[in-house]
Amino acid sequence: MASRLRSRRPLRILRWLAALLLAPAALAGDLPRIGPGDVAADPHLAVLPRTPEEAARIAAITRPATDFSAPERFEARPAGAATAQKRADGNAFSHPSANISFARELDFKVGNGLFRKLWVSAPASTEASDGLGPLYNARSCQRCHLKDGRGHPPAGPEDSAVSMFLRVSVPAEPGDLAPELRAIEGYLATRPEPVYGSQLQDHALLGLPAEYRLAVDWEEIAVPLSGGETATLRKPAWRAADPGYGPLHPEAMLSPRVAPQMIGLGLLEAIPAADILALADPDDADGDGISGRAQIVWSAEFARPMLGRFGLKAGAPTVREQSAAAFSGDIGLSTPLHPAGWGECTPAQAACRAAPDGGAAIRGGLEVDAEMLALVTFYSRNLAVPARRDMGDPAVLRGKRVFHETGCIACHRPKFVTHRLADRPEQSFQLIWPYTDLLLHDMGEGLADHRPEARATGREWRTAPLWGIGLTGVVNGHTQFLHDGRARSLLEAVLWHGGEAQAARDAVVAMPKPDRDALIRFLESL
Repeated sequence: MASRLRSRRPLRILRWLAALLLAPAALAGDLPRIGPGDVAADPHLAVLPRTPEEAARIAAITRPATDFSAPERFEARPAGAATAQKRADGNAFSHPSANISFARELDFKVGNGLFRKLWVSAPASTEASDGLGPLYNARSCQRCHLKDGRGHPPAGPEDSAVSMFLRVSVPAEPGDLAPELRAIEGYLATRPEPVYGSQLQDHALLGLPAEYRLAVDWEEIAVPLSGGETATLRKPAWRAADPGYGPLHPEAMLSPRVAPQMIGLGLLEAIPAADILALADPDDADGDGISGRAQIVWSAEFARPMLGRFGLKAGAPTVREQSAAAFSGDIGLSTPLHPAGWGECTPAQAACRAAPDGGAAIRGGLEVDAEMLALVTFYSRNLAVPARRDMGDPAVLRGKRVFHETGCIACHRPKFVTHRLADRPEQSFQLIWPYTDLLLHDMGEGLADHRPEARATGREWRTAPLWGIGLTGVVNGHTQFLHDGRARSLLEAVLWHGGEAQAARDAVVAMPKPDRDALIRFLESL
């Protein structure tokens, strides 16, 4: 009976979607509920089926390690055949997939050019580059993701905040949501701030005020460690100073976001949704204290609910949607998914909406047309993961054992095998080592932003992939981690873990110093 009910669910959703398009108002009070089981398909991928023999091989090769005397087979290439074998220098995150063809590498390079393009205000003599703003956080994608790596919070009042911003929303009632969102089980009702929208921009074109200035106050917290050591954490209090359009709503919820590194996104997108959902344990049925939950978001690209994978709370289902949202919110550029030429300007910002935009007839009235968006998406999908370093070092192997035995792999899942894909050879059927489950986890009050996003609560975050994390200092010149860059080292990042990760964090505090040092050494090798 249960299997027959599950088999009817996709048909039921299709009928509901058809009815929604014809008569949305009539469905406001009676919508079929959409849960994780309804998003197991991957409509964005041309998937070829796995054979039973392949499924058995995948199950065997993705089991967690039990022998830490030597590196595992294939561990040197965390992105499979796509792994970059270049020098681990300042360009380590900017290489294309190693298995890319010559013709497709040309597309990668054109996409890189668009990713690096500096946009200017409209109208301009360079029509292909105008359309910036009117409100924006950066003039190019590269300005936030410097060298395709991680952003950082401003070091002081005079330092730029270009690689981070504040998301903003206000509480709402379920009835305020669109019908398709109300149908998603556990979707948490919020709405954009009435004047400032969903994201605060700290730059504006000449003649318009910026929305705010990012400000922060730091509090230092001492954490005693075994062996007589003491670590010092810094706790931030983020503020939207100097609001340019009047006070924010009294119930405004702010969430700081540092730009994440860009590597391996296409491979994360190619992990079968069913494999991610199989790791979810929302009720902690196995009693291990870990209760990962699937994020479910509405896809503007496919007009259906999908598994969220990208963003710090997994708010985007595909690389294309993440890219389009960044063009709109960060730079103020219109795309096929966000066609408004004024970007994030709200109806309350009339002068902003009235400013000229860079939409051109040759691009269908858009500033970034479908072809340009496709090239940037292709570039983002094919930024390669660097090869592992020092895998056989005894300290690294000891740290890997500590990582496994402490329970870190309950969320930072080491291995997956991607879909076999008909049209994405670089990502097709690769054994990858991202060290994430792409699920939402309660990380405790210390990391809470108290701002829900889709199904994610104010205490939940998506497990961050760890591949490449040890090269952050080489690529970006800093070692600042977590969603707002508060952690100044990998050890500080671990010590901020709470909630479901509290037991693992406490084990790191209490373990012998040589084990703790080895754990950090292992993370630095990723």
